[in-house]
Amino acid sequence: MKTHNVFIEKRNTPAEVCKVIVMPKEENLMEQILDGLDMLNQDNSIPRNIRRGAEEAKKILLNENNPLDVRVASVTSLLDELANDPNIPLHGRTLIWNIMSKLEELV
Repeated sequence: MKTHNVFIEKRNTPAEVCKVIVMPKEENLMEQILDGLDMLNQDNSIPRNIRRGAEEAKKILLNENNPLDVRVASVTSLLDELANDPNIPLHGRTLIWNIMSKLEELV
């Protein structure tokens, strides 16, 4: 059974129209993961090799030629290597751990 997150968008019109957008939980998680990887990639205080790894992880996740569980396992392994890099700042490591915990929720 799939669960859904419901977002309500209100617009200031004379009729006060409300639009309900239903997103499956998996799509919402994937958006959060991709946003986290983008944050890593755009943070200039993160070493370049870690930013490149975040971009590579994003490409792997978006490649729909492989099943989701294979993509998640590959990205988890890559992020684990990046988190263990001695040059990564603490906030970058924490962000990677947060992304990894969201990846675990996908499968």
